[in-house]
Amino acid sequence: MRGAAAGRAAIGDDGPAAAAARITGRPVRGEHPRGGSLAEVGLDGGQSVMVKRGDESGAAQAEAAGLRWLAEAGTVRVPKVHGHEARWLVTDLVPQGRPSARAAREFGRGLAALHAAGAPAFGAPPPGGLVEAYIGLAPMRNVTGADWPDWYAEHRVLPYLRAAVDRGTIRPGETAAVERVCERLPELAGPAEPPARLHGDLWSGNVLWGADGDVWLIDPAAHGGHRETDLAMLHLFGCPHLDEILDGYRQAAPLADGWTDRIGLHQLFPLLVHAVLFGRGYAEQALTAARRALA
Repeated sequence: MRGAAAGRAAIGDDGPAAAAARITGRPVRGEHPRGGSLAEVGLDGGQSVMVKRGDESGAAQAEAAGLRWLAEAGTVRVPKVHGHEARWLVTDLVPQGRPSARAAREFGRGLAALHAAGAPAFGAPPPGGLVEAYIGLAPMRNVTGADWPDWYAEHRVLPYLRAAVDRGTIRPGETAAVERVCERLPELAGPAEPPARLHGDLWSGNVLWGADGDVWLIDPAAHGGHRETDLAMLHLFGCPHLDEILDGYRQAAPLADGWTDRIGLHQLFPLLVHAVLFGRGYAEQALTAARRALA
């Protein structure tokens, strides 16, 4: 939109600029696609916002609720939510800078405090969130449980294992290792911990290094879970200054002995999600992680 009326005429009533105008109640002055479902929209007065289209029903609501829940803890930086509609989410734009060791250590301390803010139960959705939510493009059910090993097996690992088999990504004869991990989770999971307030999809692409020198988190699949799951996600695809992040985290909240041996266990969930969405390569990684967890 180059001005609300002009923008609507140029791109139609259901584009990112029109959505930003409706949700913020402010005229807009321009729209810049950022790839995929994202667009940067400039508002009158000089502010820019990020507009995201969620094609799945409820995705915008789930993400907005997750961002607000993370922000409520007051521990990590997240973009302000301006509002959402059925298909659209509008948040502040985060100007990006360069990763730094200082920001990484501060982020580690903030992440530990976020986890310590807690959740009502394993699998609990954010206030105003959804039971039928999403992780990326994959459905994710937020069903609660009191015991992490049983909950993780039933509601995070096995549903995606079955979906991968249904899609032919994992062969029926290959499921035994993952199923055995689920059976042995009570002994493999380490000491019991209370439900943590998780980002839930904490891969490096959802960690923004801001121009202000802080780390910002976007695109959560927030729920109550085990804090080691977020840390395992940071390891999965790598993250700048990961050692400094972990140093800051452990200074604020020491991790249970043997946590590094459990990284693969916590990566089973995201790897199986990726196997369902993106194919065989991730299925092989999930099967390898399961076998290593059993070794």
